[in-house]
Amino acid sequence: MNLIIFSGPPSSGKTSVILKTIEALKTQNIKTGAVKFDCLYTDDDLLYQKAGIPVQKGISGSLCPDHFFVSNIEEVVQWGIKEGLDLLISESAGLCNRCSPYIKNILGICVIDNLSGINTPKKIGPLLKSADIVVITKGDIVSQAEREVFAARVNAVNPRAIIMHVNGLTGQGAFELSTLLTDKAESLSTVQGMELRFPMPAALCSYCLGETRIGENFQMGNIRKMKIAEEQGLGENN
Repeated sequence: MNLIIFSGPPSSGKTSVILKTIEALKTQNIKTGAVKFDCLYTDDDLLYQKAGIPVQKGISGSLCPDHFFVSNIEEVVQWGIKEGLDLLISESAGLCNRCSPYIKNILGICVIDNLSGINTPKKIGPLLKSADIVVITKGDIVSQAEREVFAARVNAVNPRAIIMHVNGLTGQGAFELSTLLTDKAESLSTVQGMELRFPMPAALCSYCLGETRIGENFQMGNIRKMKIAEEQGLGENN
């Protein structure tokens, strides 16, 4: 079985792109399943079920969704193998811009949309920087010039990635993406012992363990303080 990892900011169109891509994979007789990782709620699993796609859903709750992903991906891979899948697509919530769910030697795809802001490629960190393929969505809503500028910003952050434009509504570009998934994916029987491409954020602090009180007396563990710059000359003429 092959494993592909999709990630990206919320509402970037990951699920729509995946559904259209799986439609294209079905025409190639590739049995594909999906697993959806999210934080508090998702009904995307119903969309997969409606399309006849085997699916599992994981809600991380109070945990970082990418930490939750790493803790559960092996079990999901074994589920996919038992289902007889040719390809398993993992969709991560990607809510922590410091984290990345990508695994070494497994194809990683970042989905990002043209409407997210021109500086977004600089803000989402390893989700974009360590991806093999970057899928840009919602290009039908902006001008050609805006699409080109946004793609150039993506390329500046990750020059080695393949950049593709896919329309999650019409499916334009999904077939081309599906061919890349089958060309580049490598078969595996386990992810046990494999390594993440990017280390998770350094932790553990008191707030990670449930502390809610504010102030230095309640802050323990891995804490980083801001340097507050003092404005010069204030109050001299008051």
